Amino acid sequence: MGLRFTVLASGSTGNATIVQCDSATVLVDAGLSAKKLEELMRERGVAGHHVDAILITHEHSDHVKGLGAFARKYDLPIYANVATWEALERHVGQIDDGKRVVIETGETVTFGSMRTTSYAISHDAAEPVGYVFDDEGVKLSLATDLGYVSDKVRRMIEDSDVLVLESNHDVDMLRMGRYPWNIKRRILSDIGHLSNEAAGEALCQLLTDRTKRVYLAHLSLDHNLMDLAKLTVNSILESNGIFFKKDEFPLRETHHNRPTPWDEVNRR
Repeated sequence: MGLRFTVLASGSTGNATIVQCDSATVLVDAGLSAKKLEELMRERGVAGHHVDAILITHEHSDHVKGLGAFARKYDLPIYANVATWEALERHVGQIDDGKRVVIETGETVTFGSMRTTSYAISHDAAEPVGYVFDDEGVKLSLATDLGYVSDKVRRMIEDSDVLVLESNHDVDMLRMGRYPWNIKRRILSDIGHLSNEAAGEALCQLLTDRTKRVYLAHLSLDHNLMDLAKLTVNSILESNGIFFKKDEFPLRETHHNRPTPWDEVNRR
């Protein structure tokens, strides 16, 4: 089967992604209310009792808002590293010890035929991570909430069949926006969020002949537009000699309030 996934929601208002193989379903982050998560999942034919586990990238509310309620309702194990578990205490309420699973950064765990590896990213959280999924040589990488793409991150996510990559803000829109300067400085920093320009520059190193699609994710509602993000990223790719025919254009959209279509990730 390979892998298939849907980004249920992506952005500062909440983040959640479903990843499936032939015999397992995992939820990455639960940054919306349990009720909203169930609603978005129903749009893609998934129910809470189909989920086998929840993987957490970091403790910010837009990634864990509905975590406690959803996990308790469906009696689900939650996977996170020790530092994230410590930071989660005040966010999730009571979670049975048997459902608290520690996955250290860099560790690989298996769900069905799907190997899942966490990797360290740069963000202002306790110990934030991204995840790479592999099933019989099919590779899906999730990379959001990173201030910059380090060499270690690049080595983890390069040569993916499909990549979900942050393209959070347009730098000029952010600088001219209504946020206080201290928040702007945080977003622009190496522990903040990846700009459209930074996403484009990163893709120049990440794209290979193997890469089928790239989803631009975690866009700011205040300081970005999807069309602008795609235009900026594509312009940077073209300026570096990377061109795509219109019908082969690999950039895909994510949304803050609705799920992406199921994407079947298979080797060809």
